[in-house]
Amino acid sequence: SDAICNFVICNDSSLRSQPIIFNPDFFVEKLRHEKPEVFTELVVSNITRLIDLPGTELAQLMGEEDPKLPGANSTASGFFRSLMSLKRKEKGVVFGSPLTEEGIAQVSQLIEYLHKNLRAEGLFRVPGNSIRQQILKDALNSGTDIDLDSGEFHSNDVATLLKMFLGELPEPLLTHKHFHAHLKIADLMLFDEKGNKTSTPDKERQIEALQLLFLILPAPNRSLLKLLLDLLYQTAKKQDKNKMSAHNLALMFAPHILWPRNVTANDLQENITKLNNGVTFMIKHSQKLFKAPAYIRECARLHYLGSRAHTSKDDLDLLTSPGSKELQPLKSQKRSRLDTCHQEETQQCTEEALRELFRHVHNMPDSAKKKRLIRQFNKHPAALTPGSEVPTSPAPRRTRSRSFSGLIKRKVLGTPVILERKSRDVTPEPERVSKENVHLLQKCGSPAHTSQMKMKSLEGRKEESCRRMRARLLSKDSSSL
Repeated sequence: SDAICNFVICNDSSLRSQPIIFNPDFFVEKLRHEKPEVFTELVVSNITRLIDLPGTELAQLMGEEDPKLPGANSTASGFFRSLMSLKRKEKGVVFGSPLTEEGIAQVSQLIEYLHKNLRAEGLFRVPGNSIRQQILKDALNSGTDIDLDSGEFHSNDVATLLKMFLGELPEPLLTHKHFHAHLKIADLMLFDEKGNKTSTPDKERQIEALQLLFLILPAPNRSLLKLLLDLLYQTAKKQDKNKMSAHNLALMFAPHILWPRNVTANDLQENITKLNNGVTFMIKHSQKLFKAPAYIRECARLHYLGSRAHTSKDDLDLLTSPGSKELQPLKSQKRSRLDTCHQEETQQCTEEALRELFRHVHNMPDSAKKKRLIRQFNKHPAALTPGSEVPTSPAPRRTRSRSFSGLIKRKVLGTPVILERKSRDVTPEPERVSKENVHLLQKCGSPAHTSQMKMKSLEGRKEESCRRMRARLLSKDSSSL
């Protein structure tokens, strides 16, 4: 239970009516923090399923090689790069430093203020006052509290300062490693009936690829990106007031969040349109991009529940397809194996009991009961007779007496003798025979049973001797007559 979640019992009655917040990405975040290598392999394997990344670009995405960016070896942008490096020599606590949680906490004040002032015309396009911006920048670097609602600063000052903060980061918000992956995502297009690529973007695959790519961003970058795209989404919704559409906002922010550092527009001649359109797409669909795909959630959940973890969306599609059979969980497979083993053991015990019973019946002295049991075995040889271990030789049939004494008995006594013989030779009903057979099956092999059988055989011999004595007496009587 500790591997799944922890529960806190609250006794405060005033909080019981509050809604319970459930995070559907709980297991995704748990896997990301506890096993980052497993998580990265899971996500990257699904990214390569959507976009084609050669070996070098895949190694760059995984951080195994340094990214090869456009304009890195050209001399045209040398002056621009040297100018930017001079600006970054004096690094403050927030501006110009690598992105940290502390920096995000400071910048979130600017984002929160802009959410309240989205109606300003030309927001993010019209520059603010440079003096007020410097005062605000120094306050953020020093970590002092800022009262943005005092009226001292304008919304254009705050918007320009936010772009300045993003532009002075050591690398773009979407990182250099992801640059080539974003270019490939922009090339995801739909196909026509003949299988040819069209000029219509495949929005569903683009959203899925961005969801996966955002999952492997560093945690501070992902947090700030979510705050920023949500702000730009709300700004574009009020474009009738501020005159800033999603495309206009993308032109303002693409150089800060996606373009590689120290490059100019000339270095991105072929790709600048793709990059700007990519940022426009992010702004329009920002409310969907920070949710993990359903199959990633399921894989993470199965990983912690101890079941078979599926590493791809295709594996989960196989499970949910109508024509495929459901794979049994590991516990049910073990249970079925135990059941088959138990059935085999039961079958072996039954066969051993039948062999013992057959040997016992074969060794019994000749009697009517032995004949009945042998007949029962002969009726069902496949079910009851355990192979051909003991040969079943038919008992010799007693011939009917043709002697003179027997003729006298039939003439003198008549019907009673015939009735008595018929009553002795009548075979029992099938149900009675089967019950006796079952009774023998249950009691076979025990010493008490063998002693009982011996006693019954002795009693049978006594009865036989008594019958012979009666026959002799009857013959004497008839002779005397």
